[in-house]
Amino acid sequence: MAHLSLSTEEDAMTYVPVHCPDCQGVDVVRYGKQRHGAQRYRCNNTDCPRHIFLLQYRNHGRLPAVKQQRVDMALNGSGIRDTARVLRVSPTTVINTLKKRVRRTASQ
Repeated sequence: MAHLSLSTEEDAMTYVPVHCPDCQGVDVVRYGKQRHGAQRYRCNNTDCPRHIFLLQYRNHGRLPAVKQQRVDMALNGSGIRDTARVLRVSPTTVINTLKKRVRRTASQ
């Protein structure tokens, strides 16, 4: 189980359990760091659809909820530029997300 440690001035450690954002499981381990230094975590639950995640996303466009909104807006008939403007992400990001969703559904 991964723990987030917070140190105070006296070097006392406080442990906060890290939960998977999808399955809410506690079988989570640290899994390296991003380039900018953010800690990555991996969920070891085999039934969980999402394996690697961050506690704090730096880029708003990479949040899973925003990705799902992009797909929902496309299915409801919104254009790429309209979706990008509403969600405050790049049109290229919207296109790439939709392409990945098409590839995933085609391979299943």
